[in-house]
Amino acid sequence: MNAKIIKCSRADLQTLQEISIETFNDTFKEQNSPENMRAYLERAFNSKQLEKELSNVSSEFFFVYFNEELAGFLKVNINDAQSEKMGDESLEVERIYIKNKFQKHGLGKYLLNKAMEIALGHNKKKVWLGVWEKNENAIAFYKKMGFVQTGAHSFYMGDEEQIDFIMTKSMIL
Repeated sequence: MNAKIIKCSRADLQTLQEISIETFNDTFKEQNSPENMRAYLERAFNSKQLEKELSNVSSEFFFVYFNEELAGFLKVNINDAQSEKMGDESLEVERIYIKNKFQKHGLGKYLLNKAMEIALGHNKKKVWLGVWEKNENAIAFYKKMGFVQTGAHSFYMGDEEQIDFIMTKSMIL
């Protein structure tokens, strides 16, 4: 596999914004109203919000390239950057998205393994993530990667409350 992972910096803001909007929209537009999609995209991926996230020392973004072309990205959080209070022994995979044309090339696994590597580097005991209860492909992928459902929380797509399963993987060998 000709893939590489590059850590993002604040200089990557525009590229991060573009790939965030593209991949999120492609993944969820069919199951959500245009109004709710627009509201979420404008709130989550506006320049000010992404710049704030890129500046947080407890968050890291990574681009994945496949054959020299930007294929997707990963965002991980530790400490107080986590979207739920999971404690200091946890790392959150908040976003992991691959462009449609690059799916089924092992890039999701490649990025998830990068998240595990980061977790071990920070001496974290578990990695967790939220995945929409209706995203069956992602749920199956995370189960295959050793994650188990440990809870659920609300996620708002515009004004619509949706449920994300919280899935966790222990890093203790």
